[in-house]
Amino acid sequence: MTTATTAPANRLIPSPRVLAGGGLNAVRRHPLLVVLTLMVLVFQLTTGSFLDPGNLRGIATDAATLAVVAVPLALLVISGYLDLSVGSTLALGGLVAGWLAGQQHQSPVVAVLGALIVGAAVGAVNGILCCYLGLSAFIVTLGMLTAVRGLAQQLFPLPLSSFGSGFAWLGGSRIAGIDAPIVIAVLVLVAGALFLALTPAGRHVFAIGVNREAAYLSGINVRRTPFALFVVTGVAAALAGAIKASVLDSVVSGTSGAGFELTVLTAVLLGGVALTGGSGSVLGVLLGVLFLGCLQNGLTLLSVPTFWQQMAQGTALVAGAALACFGPRLTR
Repeated sequence: MTTATTAPANRLIPSPRVLAGGGLNAVRRHPLLVVLTLMVLVFQLTTGSFLDPGNLRGIATDAATLAVVAVPLALLVISGYLDLSVGSTLALGGLVAGWLAGQQHQSPVVAVLGALIVGAAVGAVNGILCCYLGLSAFIVTLGMLTAVRGLAQQLFPLPLSSFGSGFAWLGGSRIAGIDAPIVIAVLVLVAGALFLALTPAGRHVFAIGVNREAAYLSGINVRRTPFALFVVTGVAAALAGAIKASVLDSVVSGTSGAGFELTVLTAVLLGGVALTGGSGSVLGVLLGVLFLGCLQNGLTLLSVPTFWQQMAQGTALVAGAALACFGPRLTR
């Protein structure tokens, strides 16, 4: 009796060889995990305060808005498209939310909803031009980057501030002891992972990115799915703008979200998403987001000048492109 009951339990415990093999496979799939771990150790040894709970909370809060946009953008890139207008959309969304909350004295729900509608509109324009008219996503969204920024500066030429305590809830409150932006980011990450893993549309995203013509011949709607991802990406960028406006209690049309499109694209590429489409994971995107958040925070703690931080981010973008190119070969 004893042998019969303990044998299955023993088989449920992985052997050290199995555990080592699983860890090696995880490293091969996500080589950034090793780099991130080493970087955290270096920053802790050099600063002595990097792993303090307060600092880790700051990293997570700062990275939350990046994660909110990085997940839908990653899905869009996996499907073979790109959106370079997310920085300007973030600025416009934050301005609209701040204007509704501060100048028009609307409720926080109305303010955020207004921002989301604006983001959806920008995403819909990108989706129509790229998915239904067949224009280059790079050129279209690069043009929208400038056009949306110009629209934001035209509508809101002066900085906006003082949005009220109600609107401050979005960026400053806690849910079950966790900062609201972090909770929102976690929900987005989980939703993105479940979408890719469990839904037919998630499988369609990969199929369209791998071979658009073959996906079309298979009966997949190769326009509707990427169009929806453009809209979701626009909504996510506007939501991130509203969160930033809530945290800072101010928005400036000319500088808010400037360069954000490169930061989020760097996180996506560092996460192993192929710029040519067809491969990537939400876990990889999370690692890319955490890498950039830890890098910026650690360099700030070390009082590294801003221009060196910009050089580090640019180097990370090149490294991300290299991972996207050579990463698949490492997993073979």
